[in-house]
Amino acid sequence: MKTISCMNIDENTLYSSGGEIRVYKKGEQIYREGDHALYYFQIKTGKVKLNNYDEDGKEFIQNIFGGKQSFGDSMLFLDKFYPTNAVCIQPTEIIRVPKDRFLKLIKSYPDLSLEMNACLSQRLYFKAVMLQNMASLNPVSRLTGLLDYLKSYHDDSCGNCFQVELTRQQVANLVGLRVETVIRVLKKMEKEGSVKIENRKIVY
Repeated sequence: MKTISCMNIDENTLYSSGGEIRVYKKGEQIYREGDHALYYFQIKTGKVKLNNYDEDGKEFIQNIFGGKQSFGDSMLFLDKFYPTNAVCIQPTEIIRVPKDRFLKLIKSYPDLSLEMNACLSQRLYFKAVMLQNMASLNPVSRLTGLLDYLKSYHDDSCGNCFQVELTRQQVANLVGLRVETVIRVLKKMEKEGSVKIENRKIVY
């Protein structure tokens, strides 16, 4: 599966285009749901989760990103509001580039523009595949769809070594299953060899 992390632009290129380092503490928000997209964000070190909450205050984690990954890219091309929050889950350094400077950058480097188009297309593809699997009544299909989608954002050159940074409850919330069902299905998938459980973490 090809990684769609997605953009990982050379840091010097970002700095020459007006990029600046921003340092965030654990738990600090980078942007909130409903904010306008004003910057391109690329993680230098640390981890960031995209999440939102339902009307009862239950958290839904959409994805987690780490070093050399970007997030929120697609919103730079739309006059829309962010549909999620971006929150640091550990101390994080981020290179951010103002939207107008970033758009100018990718116009100046056609290869970057093509890479971003491919990246966004792959995200749409894997999102569609995940939604298709989520519609299944088979819990294994639901979990596999989610795991494939999450893994698609990461380099899979080491094979089955993607560690899922979600709790069982968070996985259950994402796939619409009871946590007891998720635990049971994961044990079945582990016996079949499609996942591993290491230090209580799901490895796919």
